[in-house]
Amino acid sequence: MFFCLASGAAFGAMAVFGKLAYAEGATVGTLLAIRFLFASGLFWAGNATVVAKEGQSLFKFARRDAVLALGLGAGGYALQAGLYFTALPRIDAGVLSLLVFTFPIIVAVAAVALGRERMTRRRAVALAASSCGLVLVVGGAGALDPVGVVLGLAAAIVYSGYILVSERVAQRMSPLTLAALVCTGAAGALTVGTVLVGQFQPGELTLAGWWWLLCLAGVSTVAAIALFFAGLARVGPTRSSILATVEPLVTVALAFAVFGETIGLAGLAGGALVVAAVLLAQT
Repeated sequence: MFFCLASGAAFGAMAVFGKLAYAEGATVGTLLAIRFLFASGLFWAGNATVVAKEGQSLFKFARRDAVLALGLGAGGYALQAGLYFTALPRIDAGVLSLLVFTFPIIVAVAAVALGRERMTRRRAVALAASSCGLVLVVGGAGALDPVGVVLGLAAAIVYSGYILVSERVAQRMSPLTLAALVCTGAAGALTVGTVLVGQFQPGELTLAGWWWLLCLAGVSTVAAIALFFAGLARVGPTRSSILATVEPLVTVALAFAVFGETIGLAGLAGGALVVAAVLLAQT
């Protein structure tokens, strides 16, 4: 249980680390490229350590799965991260976190639409509660940048698609290897893309900016994923998903503590509805 809560807290700090990096000279492109370059290197180092202990090959996976995982990183995870961190300068970190955290409900609805699962009364109530919560979050936050809101919801939709597509390859590949390949694909796509559009400007970063990017990669990417997998192995998928709801709560609390961001009573009520909807859908 501790591992799952720590993972949620690490993910919850992501938006705060991002805003702090922006304040120290990071562009969206610099942040994205360096985050995934750091993360992929750390994941491969972790893989190498594991296989050295077990005496196995570092590349023990099917070529088709490797290509799919790289594609998921380059086309799915990279796009989701791009949408998220482009929205981050436009709206408060807590509001963005609650918008993106609707992805478990989107996944549940999409799974029903694809015929993988069936629509139950519990899921229908969760969908209605999540929708009402979103209205309250957006309406209670006052004047919001509409582009930021759209980008945040788009990030949730893209991440939902990423989860649905990656579900099967995750069954055939170790989580650590899958994470390394996905981050490698994202790092390659984002580095090339940001260089081409002139957004890769690491020279503009202050020393503090490099530190916040390292925190983003090490804490909110590698440690967050590793802790989640460790918790998943111990408490199972249902309980780990429920414990993950600490993520937006941590973001809201940290954003208030660091930046003084508030979302108002209506926003808090909406956030509670979103979290309750996720709990209802997962239990």
